[in-house]
Amino acid sequence: MRITVSRKAHFNAAHRLHNPELSSSENLDVFGKCNNEYFHGHNYELVVSVTGEVDPKTGYLIDMKVLRDHIKNEVEEYLDHKNLNIQVAEFKTLNPTAEHIAYVIWNRLRVVLEKDLELSVRLYETPRNFVDYSGL
Repeated sequence: MRITVSRKAHFNAAHRLHNPELSSSENLDVFGKCNNEYFHGHNYELVVSVTGEVDPKTGYLIDMKVLRDHIKNEVEEYLDHKNLNIQVAEFKTLNPTAEHIAYVIWNRLRVVLEKDLELSVRLYETPRNFVDYSGL
């Protein structure tokens, strides 16, 4: 039986959307208020979903405590209350857009989950703006 299980999480982080290859006016045109040189923050909401075959011995796809711990270790402790541009290694080379943050989260979780499990993440930057990434 194939099934998907999901867990919600959240973290708070600051960032600045900025492309050093663009001029100041181009950055302002593209990123608007999100280009504030003093940064700005979001209360991110995250939904991590794992899909695969249910283990007939346990009835679990994945022990939710295990999934909770992976999210805590790989996402919350890594990103919560951080300035993404300054304190998170991946964003030294990636602009910390919601798209790139979802990509980074997916990659960090992918390495700690069993290989036979499919993974997708949904990241809400605001209650109305969100991105999905499933590694495709």
